[in-house]
Amino acid sequence: MTHIAIIGAGITGVTTAYALLERGYKVTVLDKHRYAAMETSFANGGQLSASNAEVWNSAATILKGLRWMFRRDAPLLMNPRPNWHKYSWMSEFVANIGNYRANTIQTTRLAIEARKHLFEIAAREGIEFDLERRGILHIYHDKKGFESGLRVNALLQEGGLDRRPVTAEEIRNIEPTLRKEYYGGFFTPSDATGDIHKFTRGLAEACKRRGATFVHEANIDSIAPAGAGYVIGWADLAASDAAVSARGMLKVDGVVVCAGVASRHFATLLNERVNVYPVKGYSITVQLDTAASRNATPTVSLLDEAAKIVTSRLGADRFRVAGTAEFNDFNRDIRADRVQPLVDWVRSNFPDVETSRVVPWAGLRPMMPDMMPVVRAGRLPGVFFNTGHGHLGWTLSAATAQMIAATIDGWRGLNAPSTVPALRGEHELRRAS
Repeated sequence: MTHIAIIGAGITGVTTAYALLERGYKVTVLDKHRYAAMETSFANGGQLSASNAEVWNSAATILKGLRWMFRRDAPLLMNPRPNWHKYSWMSEFVANIGNYRANTIQTTRLAIEARKHLFEIAAREGIEFDLERRGILHIYHDKKGFESGLRVNALLQEGGLDRRPVTAEEIRNIEPTLRKEYYGGFFTPSDATGDIHKFTRGLAEACKRRGATFVHEANIDSIAPAGAGYVIGWADLAASDAAVSARGMLKVDGVVVCAGVASRHFATLLNERVNVYPVKGYSITVQLDTAASRNATPTVSLLDEAAKIVTSRLGADRFRVAGTAEFNDFNRDIRADRVQPLVDWVRSNFPDVETSRVVPWAGLRPMMPDMMPVVRAGRLPGVFFNTGHGHLGWTLSAATAQMIAATIDGWRGLNAPSTVPALRGEHELRRAS
C-alpha cells in the first residue's frame, strides 16, 4: 500500500486525505496545531460560492486598491512597508490581468464541480455543518456597480453557472430582512453556506474511521529524500516543555503539500517555488441570543459588492459576516479598526440584530498571483502540491482534492481518470517552469 503524507490539516489537506483514502492509499496527515482546521479553515465567511469565482486580476481592482490605500477601514488595505515577497507577488498579479477572463471561467467550472463532491461527501459520512442550500444573493447599491456585475455575470454563465439578475423588488422577496433600497442584484440558487470548521473536523473524523493517521502539534523542519520515498522530521510541540525536545520521524512514499500560507516555506525545502502570499481576511460571528435578533437576521447568504462583505447564517443562533483583504505579510493581529466596519455593516443593514456579543477572527488566505490554486506534481518524484486557493479554499477544495488524487494515481501508474476539469493557463506555466 502506497503511503502518502499530507502536510496541513485544513480544508484542503483533509479533503485530499479523504480522496486518497477512497483510492486505497495509506494516509498520514501532519499539522502543527492540536486539532484540524485551526487556521484559515476556522471561521471564514462560510460561502460555498461559485458566484464569487471572479479572480481579482483586473485594472479595476488595482484602481480601487490605490484609492483605498490610506483608509484604515477600506475593504482592501496594503501595508506599504518594503518587502520583496509582497512586491514581487504584486508584479506577478499585475502580469496576470490578461488571464482574468479565462481564469474566472475556469474557476467557475471548478467551483460547480466541487460543490457536487462536497455535498456527496457530507451525505455519505453524515457530517453536520450547518449547511444552508438557499443560494447566494449578490446586491448592488447603484447602476454603475450593477452594470459592472453584468459583465462579470456573463463570464460566470459561460462557466456554466445558473446566476440571474434580480430587481430591487425581487431582492426583498428573496430575503425579506433586507430593508434598504438596492439598485439590483444577482441570485445564484445553487450556491450554499456552511461552517467550514465543523465540516473539516467532521471529515477528519471520517478519515480516521477509514484508517488515516493524524499527527498533530508537529512542527515539520525537514523533508529529505530517502531511497524511493521521503523522511519527514518534526519537533513535537506537545513536548516543548521537556528538557530535550521530542522529535518525530516518518518514512513515506510521497508527500502532498496542503499547508496554506506555509506552502511557500515547504516548497523551498523541496527546491520548488510556490509563490503563495498571505492575504488577511476578517470575520465576526454575531451571537443571536434573542428571538428578535434571530428573526431580523437573513437566512439567504449575501454578498455586498460595494462593501466587499459576505454573510452566512450558521444554524439558528449564529450570523457570520466576513470581508476585507489586508496585505500585511504574516501579521495575524485582530485589529479593532478592521473589525469595526463589519459590526457597523450589521448595525446599518440589520438594526434589529443585537451586536452585544460578537466574536472577531482573522485568518490568512493563501493566494497565488494569478488567483488560481496550485494543483500539480512537483519536480521531485512523489512530491505534490494542492494549495494556494486564496479566498475560495472552502469552495474549491473538494474538486482539487480529486484532481491531485488523480495525479498521484498517474504517478503510481494507476491511470485513474479525473472527474474534474484540469486547470489550464498559469497552472501549466508553473508546471513547465
